[in-house]
Amino acid sequence: MSWQVGGQAPLIADSTLRDGSHAHRHQYTADDARKIAGALDRGGVHYIEVSHGDGLAGSSIQYGFSKHSELELISAARESVSRAKIAALLIPGIGTRRDLRAATQAGIQMVRIATLCTEADVSEEHFGLARELGLETAGFLMMSHLRPPELLAEQALLMESYGAEYVYVVDSAGAMLPHDAYARVQALSESLSTAQPGFHAHNNLGVAIGNTLAALDAGAKIVDGTLRGYGAGAGNTATEVLAAVLDRAGLNPGLDVFRLMDAAEFVLGPIQSFQPYPDRDSVAIGYAGVYSTFLLHAKRIGAELGVDPRDILMELGRRQTVAGQEDWIMRVALELKAAQPGAAV
Repeated sequence: MSWQVGGQAPLIADSTLRDGSHAHRHQYTADDARKIAGALDRGGVHYIEVSHGDGLAGSSIQYGFSKHSELELISAARESVSRAKIAALLIPGIGTRRDLRAATQAGIQMVRIATLCTEADVSEEHFGLARELGLETAGFLMMSHLRPPELLAEQALLMESYGAEYVYVVDSAGAMLPHDAYARVQALSESLSTAQPGFHAHNNLGVAIGNTLAALDAGAKIVDGTLRGYGAGAGNTATEVLAAVLDRAGLNPGLDVFRLMDAAEFVLGPIQSFQPYPDRDSVAIGYAGVYSTFLLHAKRIGAELGVDPRDILMELGRRQTVAGQEDWIMRVALELKAAQPGAAV
């Protein structure tokens, strides 16, 4: 593996208004969406993802209720951009075909369809509808660290056959190191015929930027970020930092580095609920390979039950829990509580 980032300047998708929704506890307002989308658009970002953190129709008791309708947020973002395209995430089983139609009417131009990295086959009908609706399409292979490169490539080929124009290696747990990201993206680069590989990082082990650069070196054509790294777990690749790094590497795809710095500092900064970073529990997520969105749930439940969140996360990692198994967090916490010295039998 080389460390000279080569190839063409990538497309940039910003997920502050989707992955950042996890950190924001899904409390974005339409005014927030307007300001953030407008600032990202002026900064030269190509795609702006807007939806509940768990995708279309994610607002629920299991995943957390949104303050405002995601359709309202999508409409507000679409009205605020002149160059960038608005995208949304859809996880089959959470979002439905009806939700995709409604989001299209609200203004999305791309849908990113996410499945567990072993379950690409559940996305076929959603890609088919997306193409019927005239949307650009991307596939998300979540928890990609769980499978070796050759198996990820097989799943990516399924998404390509369904109509995906991009297929992402998604480090949902922030568990990868640069050589992991490189090998997985390279496998997609060598296998895909019409679709282009992408990469979505989390920063739980503190290497989101390094992993993104490794992915670019391996052939990624589109990569993600969020302002200030605002997202699940320890957050994502910081868009403004990525812009500066790409500019220094001679791969700036038209980003205005200073405008994105200002967007992070003066638009997102004042409304952030907290700043994600690799703290004790976030590092545990990356170390154990746990889905990043489990962090705040584990912290809350741990505080309620008097159980160390790190112990909860490590046990969830041992059980190889994945997205959709959020109910396991409470189950594991109760088991750990019962096992504590002096616990009632």
